[in-house]
Parts: sequence; C-alpha cells; structure tokens
Amino acid sequence: MDISSVKVLWPEMLTDGAAFLVLFFYHFHYARRVRSAPTKTSLGMANHLRQKWVRSIMSENRDILGVQTLRNWVMASTFLASTAVLIDMSILSVAFRPTEKMVMISQTLNFIGSESEMLWLFKLMTLTVNFFFAFFNFTLSIRYYNHAGFMIDIPNEDPELTDGAVTEVINRGALHYFLGMRGYYLAVPLTLWLFGPLWLLAGAVILITVLHKLDRTI
Repeated sequence: MDISSVKVLWPEMLTDGAAFLVLFFYHFHYARRVRSAPTKTSLGMANHLRQKWVRSIMSENRDILGVQTLRNWVMASTFLASTAVLIDMSILSVAFRPTEKMVMISQTLNFIGSESEMLWLFKLMTLTVNFFFAFFNFTLSIRYYNHAGFMIDIPNEDPELTDGAVTEVINRGALHYFLGMRGYYLAVPLTLWLFGPLWLLAGAVILITVLHKLDRTI
C-alpha cells in the first residue's frame, strides 16, 4: 500500500475505530453492570421478574397462562428470525450484483475516507454477518422457549424440576432474544456506515444515547 493510499484511509480508520470502540465499551460496561447491579438494569430486572412469574405459574398451577405467554414469545422470536434472514438474503443479492448507481449514491454522502467498491462490499458483508447473528440468536431463543413450555407443565411435585430450573431455561431464551435485538439495533450504524465513516460514528453515538435510557431501570 503506497503513502497516498494511507493518507486517504487513515481518517476513515480512525473514525471507524472510534465508532466501534464506543459500541464495544458501552456493551462491556453494561455486561458488568448486569452482573454487579442487576436490578438497576432492564435485563437484570426482567430476569428477576421472570423468576417470580415462573414461581407464581408453577405454584398456582396456571399452566394455560404459562403456555400462552411462552407461545407469544415464540411467535415474536419466529417473526424476528424470519425477518432477519430475509434481510440477509436481500443484502447478499445486492452484494453479488452491485450496481454502479448504488455505489455512487453511497459515495455522494461519503465526506472522508476511501470510495473503494471493495470496501463498500466489505461493509455489506459485515451487515450480513450482523443479521445472521440476530437470526441464530432468535432461533436459539425459540429453542429454549419450547423447552420451557414442556417443563412448566410438569407438576411441581417433581423434585428434579424446580421453578429455578425452569427460570434458568426461560432466561437463557430471553438472553438470546436480547442479543438478537442488539443485532437489529446495531444494524442502524452499520447501515449508515455504507455512506461513510462519519455516518457510522454519528449512528453509534445516537444508538448508545438511546440504549443508555432503555437499558437502565433508574
């Protein structure tokens, strides 16, 4: 790579690096927050409430309510998984048959950095991997919710099946649902990345600002 190419790429590399570091450190901090003070985070509080819900369902033998709720969660995960894979197929069709007009539109708003078509295709493939990540997490959440549907119907006299064991399975499904939704959220800055690194950084900052309000309870 010659010096002129480096001069063109270094502003984009710095901006892209800053955007991904912001996203990484926020989620790293949030993961530690969930472990250290779970009730102050939306994810930790939801896990706590699901434990109380499972205990209520199993102790009062409200099996129908439990199965209906799990069915709703399965339907939501199924819809989001199907949508993710459809978006992936659409992105791959664009990546395999890119048109000059599409590339030109994205480069029009690219104020700094490279205008290489190969880099544009790399950004598309990154977006594809992100939606595949969302798809697999939603399918795993369906798997755990289906297991919980069988477990929650078993009479609570069974000593091997406690409400804690059922809660753990449901919370695993909920964690994969949470990760799948993160994939959808991350698609916003990654899509903006197609128009240039400044758009990626702006999208990352806006996303973190919104998530900061959504991810905490107080």
